[in-house]
Amino acid sequence: MPAPAPGRLFVLFCLASFLLSLSYGSTFLLAKMLTLHGGSESDAGLVISSAMLSTFAAVIFCGHLSDKIGAARSIAAAALLLAVACLGFAWAPPQGHALLLFGLLLGLGWGTFYTLGPIVVAMTIAPARRMHHFALLSGSMMTGIGSAPLSGRGFEALGLPVETAFFSAAVASLLGALLFWSIAPALGRADSGTQSASRLSLPAVRRVLGSAAVFPIIMVGLGGAIFGGLSSFQTSYAALRQLDYSLFFLGFTCAAIGCRLLVAGLIVKRDPYRCACVLSGLMVIAVLMLGHSVRSSASYLLAAVVLGVGYGLTYSVINGQAANQAPAGHMAQALVLFSLAYFVGVFGFPWLAGRVIVEAGMPALLQLILLLALTNWGISLARLGWRWLARQQACAR
Repeated sequence: MPAPAPGRLFVLFCLASFLLSLSYGSTFLLAKMLTLHGGSESDAGLVISSAMLSTFAAVIFCGHLSDKIGAARSIAAAALLLAVACLGFAWAPPQGHALLLFGLLLGLGWGTFYTLGPIVVAMTIAPARRMHHFALLSGSMMTGIGSAPLSGRGFEALGLPVETAFFSAAVASLLGALLFWSIAPALGRADSGTQSASRLSLPAVRRVLGSAAVFPIIMVGLGGAIFGGLSSFQTSYAALRQLDYSLFFLGFTCAAIGCRLLVAGLIVKRDPYRCACVLSGLMVIAVLMLGHSVRSSASYLLAAVVLGVGYGLTYSVINGQAANQAPAGHMAQALVLFSLAYFVGVFGFPWLAGRVIVEAGMPALLQLILLLALTNWGISLARLGWRWLARQQACAR
């Protein structure tokens, strides 16, 4: 059994993850920055979705890079790409094609980090403690993701341009690179020595997709689309309703972090099927609130909190399911596919979302996101019902 990583090492790992996550969170300000310079939500969606293409390459090849130089050093290299991408977003002409190039760099960096991070945790933490540590890691990452747009709002309040948030995210990525490089030797000693398991192959993909792990993989893709669609264009949503977009990110981030760090320890001890059903139902409620009941700052904040609780805890639960329900010897591949599905949703859907906003308006986008949320909830309901039916049949024999 893999030896658990020392507490201090895991704290440093989470701190470095927080610093790198600021880079992805800063992309939620792209729509605002581009519209200020004559662009549109469709332009922002195209830039964000360009990252989806490079994440495929990152997810497929990061395991091979990890075998060569180690997972932590691979993440450190990815952090440099994130820094360059953030600097590019701040400096590149808003109407130029250079933004697409920096979107590709963002996908390479974020894809490598997001894929290898959970694998490092899974390979250094005992199975019984994985879901809790996944929750702590994802809480650290969500802190960084949510802090980036909040920092952008803070810079605006100080009279600084929104591009300042991208500069600060670049600096944070460089600091994260230094941290990951410094803890690489210790992580290598804590590892079980099975890093090559992170490589993808067609037979391994077939085995994972033929197992129960396919359901959390599908659900994370849908959840990523919901999160990406709402977060990437929240500045536009808030502007239409004359609200402060920082309220959404404040409520969502605080709820997601609080749940992942404080409540996740209790949730992981409960039935994961029932938890996934209840929590994905909260996501449906949150989307309904954003579409029909947000009339004030208080209701806006409440909708964000409900989404943060539902999404924040659902992710932790299904992440653990993907790892624990994978076929024997294929846990790392299941986590790689889990990350890949997330990227398809969180990076791919904004392209469609941006076009929907431009051509049909924000209400149409919210209806589309509601359909995704209902599908996600339906999968969790079906899994719960299927398990109940299987137990009834087993008892009848």
